[in-house]
Amino acid sequence: SVMALLVPEKFQHILRVFNTNIDGNICILYAMTSIKGIGRRYAHAVLRKADIDIRKRAGELTEEEVQQVTTIMSNPRQYKIPDWYLNRQNDIKDGKTSQVIANGLDNKMREDMERMKKIRLHRGLRHYWGLRTRGQHTKTTGRRGRTVGVSKKK
Repeated sequence: SVMALLVPEKFQHILRVFNTNIDGNICILYAMTSIKGIGRRYAHAVLRKADIDIRKRAGELTEEEVQQVTTIMSNPRQYKIPDWYLNRQNDIKDGKTSQVIANGLDNKMREDMERMKKIRLHRGLRHYWGLRTRGQHTKTTGRRGRTVGVSKKK
């Protein structure tokens, strides 16, 4: 018996979600991880809440399903996704817990860096100098990108 590959009529090869192009040929669970701020665990949780088969390809989703996934991703707490699943807990400015996605993630990161530099935080200064911020040793490692040469005296 020969197994035929059935391509649905409404198959999209590229989907556009949260300013990100998603490959329609990949399994939806892994296709969603190409959006910045969404990993495999969060994608799995969202798909479970949306009652979408995880084995589906991204291009097989209908417009309604894509819409449902985007609404769940943008307000996860209303769909009973627990707070510890989310990537922005107790935001410094407003104290809210949310999942920050795509451009929002870039903006939040930039704001955090600016705040750390502004209040002269040690971590902010290390970011500013382009050094490691998490306590690694830097005497011998991480020299790529640095142009420090030793001039020999004659």
